Amino acid sequence: MTPQCPGSPTAPRTPHLDSTRAPPPPPGEFLEGRGLRTCPALAMERVAAAGAVLVPLVVLGVFLAAGAELSEVFQEMVKSECHFINGTSRVRFVKRFVYNREQYVHFDSDVGHFVGDSPYGEKVARYWNRDPEWMEYRRDAVDRHCRHNYELSSPFLVERRVPPSVSISLVPSSSQSGPGRLLCSVMDFYPAEIQVRWFQGQQELSEHVVATDVVPNGDLTYQVLVLLETPPRRRVSYTCQVEHVSLEHPLRRQWGTAWLHSASGCGGRTGGLGGELIVAGIDWAGVWRSQGVTGRKVWMA
Repeated sequence: MTPQCPGSPTAPRTPHLDSTRAPPPPPGEFLEGRGLRTCPALAMERVAAAGAVLVPLVVLGVFLAAGAELSEVFQEMVKSECHFINGTSRVRFVKRFVYNREQYVHFDSDVGHFVGDSPYGEKVARYWNRDPEWMEYRRDAVDRHCRHNYELSSPFLVERRVPPSVSISLVPSSSQSGPGRLLCSVMDFYPAEIQVRWFQGQQELSEHVVATDVVPNGDLTYQVLVLLETPPRRRVSYTCQVEHVSLEHPLRRQWGTAWLHSASGCGGRTGGLGGELIVAGIDWAGVWRSQGVTGRKVWMA
């Protein structure tokens, strides 16, 4: 039976790991996706390194012979990216080749051929672009690699929805006097794109609101903290409103007028309508980076 390529109708439905095979390069050139290669910048010294491409995006390691001394580190990274617009209606495949943190050549399916990003990369691009079979294999990665993996992964990565849990806490301020600051903690949601707003009564507070980046939890969920920098006022209600694709309607948590009574003489916890004290003794200047919260959706292969 003739083996089928991944992505064909009779092929096993397993993720396709984009190959980095290439035609043999001229002497002294980098060999894409194979074992020993000679660094072109050190051709006179014949420094050999071995790279192993891991998936999806990994750095190639340098392995020395037993007993050899390491004088310098020479590192190559090969990165494959799949960019999706409106599902798979428009797909762009990009493959980047990076040596010692500098990209020297890349392939872009929108361009249709390799493009050199350095004098050496231009030489590599000309060599690879001359091979019709190799170029056809690269162009086919849009379907063979990107669309194939999208079909397998989209039920879990694209269509998956996990609603956030939201709570408000009164946290102390190390730099300003007063009863503390209100912190809205938005936890355990997916996907990462989210919008968090603070309201004083019915008025949205667009100033003096700072937030952390949207941070991954490590279990395919995310969290974000949004701080109201101004101290809460007496007999005024404050609301944290969260909008997320998993929610039919915005989720609102309110910190009411009773906070002042329960906050007086507080120790490790603060009760009241809002919640409990979960953060203390933190240098907020080193934590908060950006105003407002907007999510980013990136899909890479």
